[in-house]
Amino acid sequence: MSFDDDDSSDVGLSGQTKLESFLFSCELSSKVPFYTFQADEEEDVEHFLELRTACLGESSKEESNVVEVTAMNHQGKTISVPIANLHMKCLPMVSLGEFELKAPVTIRLRAGTGPVVVSGLHLIASRVEDSDLSDGDDDEEEEEMPAIKPAKKKQKQ
Repeated sequence: MSFDDDDSSDVGLSGQTKLESFLFSCELSSKVPFYTFQADEEEDVEHFLELRTACLGESSKEESNVVEVTAMNHQGKTISVPIANLHMKCLPMVSLGEFELKAPVTIRLRAGTGPVVVSGLHLIASRVEDSDLSDGDDDEEEEEMPAIKPAKKKQKQ
């Protein structure tokens, strides 16, 4: 997903998008079976959770640990999807690629006792107005580059 495009997929918003990323991690277990990733409601700011890995902890038992996520689909309805079935003997860790979800997202340990560590990135996309971008660009454009002059040929003596 590209956040540096000039075109906006949202109607009424213009300009480019600035993207900031921060590490994310949560541990799920029988004591804490779910984690809800929520974001502050801010104008022109969107929060995404990009899940990268799900990994069994050192003290995991030899059992299946099923991790599922609950988030909104394109129609605005809540949907739950299992994303990993981990087992200490055959699959203690799984790479989720760049599984990106818009906040709010709930990650739940559906089966097993864990611990399971889910990690990834918290992405914050904020709109940058065209006027904000052009202020910095004008300074760069006003500076003129010196003309390149051809090298002088040495004369034979």
